[in-house]
Amino acid sequence: MPVQPHQVQINVRVRLPKPHACGGNTWVVTRIGVDVRVRCCQCERTVMLPRTQFERRAQIIVEPNHE
Repeated sequence: MPVQPHQVQINVRVRLPKPHACGGNTWVVTRIGVDVRVRCCQCERTVMLPRTQFERRAQIIVEPNHE
C-alpha cells in the first residue's frame, strides 16, 4: 500500500522495496518538499527522490523516529 501524502513527515521511518547498496531498506525522512530526502538507517547515506516517486515506492511507515 503506497504512503499517503499526509503521512509523510520528517523523522518518520519508512521501508522502501528496493534495498540500498549497503543492504538496508529502512530509511528516515529528513526533508520534505518537491523532493524528499531520506537517510539510510544502516549506513547513514542520504538520497533525494522526487516526492511523487517516493510516495509511490514507500510501502510501510515503520514508526516515528524520536531523536
